[in-house]
Amino acid sequence: MKYTTRKSAILLLSDGTIFHGKSIGISGTTFGEVCFNTGMTGYQEIFTDPSYFGQIMVATNTHIGNYGVSDEEVESNGIKIAGLVCKNFSFNYSREGASGSLEDYFAKHNLICISDVDTRALVSYIRENGAMNAVICTDGTPVEELKAALASVPDMKGLELASKVSTKAPYFYGDENATYKVSALDLGIKTNILRNLAKRDCYIKVFPYDSSYADLASFNPDGFFLSNGPGDPEPLESAINVAKEILANDKPLFGICLGHQVIGLANGISTYKMFNGHRGINHPVSNVITGKGEITSQNHGFAVNREELEANPEMEITHVHLNDGTVAGMRMKNKNCFSVQYHPEASPGPHDSSYLFDQFIENLKK
Repeated sequence: MKYTTRKSAILLLSDGTIFHGKSIGISGTTFGEVCFNTGMTGYQEIFTDPSYFGQIMVATNTHIGNYGVSDEEVESNGIKIAGLVCKNFSFNYSREGASGSLEDYFAKHNLICISDVDTRALVSYIRENGAMNAVICTDGTPVEELKAALASVPDMKGLELASKVSTKAPYFYGDENATYKVSALDLGIKTNILRNLAKRDCYIKVFPYDSSYADLASFNPDGFFLSNGPGDPEPLESAINVAKEILANDKPLFGICLGHQVIGLANGISTYKMFNGHRGINHPVSNVITGKGEITSQNHGFAVNREELEANPEMEITHVHLNDGTVAGMRMKNKNCFSVQYHPEASPGPHDSSYLFDQFIENLKK
């Protein structure tokens, strides 16, 4: 019945391009930067990944919702994407272990979704014209009104979003009797990162994004971790200063994605907004230290400047993205510090890079 009564909806891009589709039933408008993920599975983990805050997600997989949702497949305390664009939305699901339907999950979180969109054409358009702001409208608001509202939405470049997703108060994760203690700066941390550290005998204290080095050091940790997260890294002056102090005190430091970019900035290496970014679970990376290849899970719209990194005598590139040559990993030559631009904890995605957590533990032992 829903397939015959569903209302028309539109996706309006900031350059005036319109894609038509159908509402899944939640009425309203939602704004964000439109981007696409090429993963064939793991949609719930993607929707709840804090790194996607402020973004309208285009799913390239044909069917979304067909295996429902599970309480075990969340990466934060709720949905973080601004909206969803997909081809076929499955109102019914067929996984025995599911706890409910994606439709009900979206209704609970009031997540606006447009389906029946030609997502192949949309992704091709984004690839040719770059990521840009957009609005999903499912309530019939006139296009001219939407254009006026969309014009006032800030660009992702220069936008600080870590404060929108970070914890408000410190909390603990793992076994308090674990061998190692880690202070983690929450810029939008994924739960599976904490799981990976905890299962490697770490007890983690997670701190808000604007915590000071003294705050993190008060836990008397064996090492420090800077998490993934959304938005532009350059406005995160507090996190950059924390990284500088960790390095000045010669403490073990590991960074993932936004944390990786913050470490770059702490070393005087600039970052830049990418034309499209990398989002998917099949991105090829070369480990230039070992010569081995890795298939990785990635989600980022900013990157570290490769030329500046190569010119920095204190730094070296450890991983390179094989599609475009961007920096995928780096380490400091004279400090116990390394970072990667992708997600070794995956969820969703391959486990080729989980060894990086073991590498961090080895650094803690040192």
